[in-house]
Amino acid sequence: MSEFKALSTETVSPQYQDLDTWDTPHLVQVLVEDQLGAVEAVRRAIGPIAQAADRASQRLRQGGRLIYAGAGTSGRLGFLDSAELPPTFSWPSERSLVCIAGGERAIRQAVEGAEDDLEAGRRDFLAHRPTAQDVVIALAASGTTPYPQGVLLAAGEVGALRIGIANNPDTPVLRLSEVAIALETGPEVISGSTRLKAGTAQKIALNALSSAIMVRLGKVYGNLMVDLQATNTKLLARAVRLTIAATGASEEAAKATLEASGWQVKTAIVMLRKGLNPEAAREVLSRVDGDVRQALR
Repeated sequence: MSEFKALSTETVSPQYQDLDTWDTPHLVQVLVEDQLGAVEAVRRAIGPIAQAADRASQRLRQGGRLIYAGAGTSGRLGFLDSAELPPTFSWPSERSLVCIAGGERAIRQAVEGAEDDLEAGRRDFLAHRPTAQDVVIALAASGTTPYPQGVLLAAGEVGALRIGIANNPDTPVLRLSEVAIALETGPEVISGSTRLKAGTAQKIALNALSSAIMVRLGKVYGNLMVDLQATNTKLLARAVRLTIAATGASEEAAKATLEASGWQVKTAIVMLRKGLNPEAAREVLSRVDGDVRQALR
């Protein structure tokens, strides 16, 4: 128990000791305003987040996979980030994996005690048959959770890149990582409830990290999400707007070109800008690893 006494995320703040007596507007105001601490914590970690993005993109260009690891709230945040990459950036789902303590059941409900099983973390990670090209993103608010430590230990054995995100500095999850991202958010309004600003800070950091990785991998042209999967009415309309923004084409021309390209925005942009048919546009893109800016040069 002594290890938890030193964790700022577990500290009981006297500032909020009468929380349950406050009127609801004041209670909500405090809960909302305390979230600003999450933004500041991530701002202080911009350097290591950028380093993680650069190092991860290098591995992923060689065919590696992103493997998120965590327990409880941290594990679910990793799952969410992983799940959003395929539709947003056409990142292959088989290259976006998750190790969560307690397995998939833990995404919907707590699996008590699962986070304390270091060997389960090691076992779950090794089940993915990892290689040195893979990238592990391990998350733990406390930084002491055994499950992600097990994942990191196994990742080190195979030479995978280890990125650790925790809300307490100099903790095992960070020490086991090659790139340590400390998000020092301090005590929570509700003591120990790290689903509050600690979780918010992790979500912001994950948003920034995975988005930066995808930009570095050519999944974005300018600030346009050109590698999305247009799988519903909203996204079909977005694909048209993106194509128009990138080419200056009319709505009719953009729609027609997208239909001819199988609703692949990158292909449609190259077709319109270079006057190519779908096959030729895809060939140009394949030679530059799908980077639209390079394809247009």
